[in-house]
Amino acid sequence: MERIWRHEGLKVPKKQPPRRRLWLTDGSCIRLRAEHPNHVWAYDFMATRTEDGRPVKLLTIADEYTQECLVIDVERRLRSDDVLYRLDELFVQRGVPEHIRSDNGPEFAATAVRSWLSRVGVQALFITPGSPWENGYIESFNGKLRDELLDRELFDTLWEVKMLVERWRQTYNRIRPHSALGYRPPAPEAIASRCA
Repeated sequence: MERIWRHEGLKVPKKQPPRRRLWLTDGSCIRLRAEHPNHVWAYDFMATRTEDGRPVKLLTIADEYTQECLVIDVERRLRSDDVLYRLDELFVQRGVPEHIRSDNGPEFAATAVRSWLSRVGVQALFITPGSPWENGYIESFNGKLRDELLDRELFDTLWEVKMLVERWRQTYNRIRPHSALGYRPPAPEAIASRCA
C-alpha cells in the first residue's frame, strides 16, 4: 500500500510507535476495576437543551460492577453543592462506595467535595485530564443515554426532560438487557426476579 501511495505522489503516513498498555502499576484509577457492588462508582455530567435553547445539565451516577444507573439528576444548573447533596442521599440509601471515579471538572475536584469524600471514607479517583477513556463505563453509559434518548427527543420543558430521563433510566435498569450481565438488566431486584 505504501508503494502505491508513493508512486501516486501521496504522503505516506509515518508508522505509529507501539503503544504502552493502559494499566499502570501505581494503582491509578484506570488500573482499579470494580470487584463487587459499591466498590467503584462513576459519575459525570452531560448537557442538552430544551426547545427554547436554555441549557439543561445532567449528573449521571452509576455502579461500575452492577452496571446499574443509580441516579440521573436533571437541572438547569448543577454545582458542587448539588453533587454533595445527591451523593449524601445515595450513601444513605445504598451504602458508601470504596471509590468514586470522575474527571477533573470543577464540580468534582472542588475542595469541598474532596474533603467531604475523604471524611466519609471514599477514595476519589480522578482520570487524567483529556482522557475520557479512563472513565470508560460512565462515558459509554452517557453515550447510550445520548443516542437512545437525548438526540431523539425535542424537550419543551425541564419537567419533560426529567420525566423522560427517569423513564429511560428505569428501562435501562429493569428491562434493557446487558451483554456483560448475560443479557439481563442490571437492577438487583430485576435480576433476582428473573432467577426466581
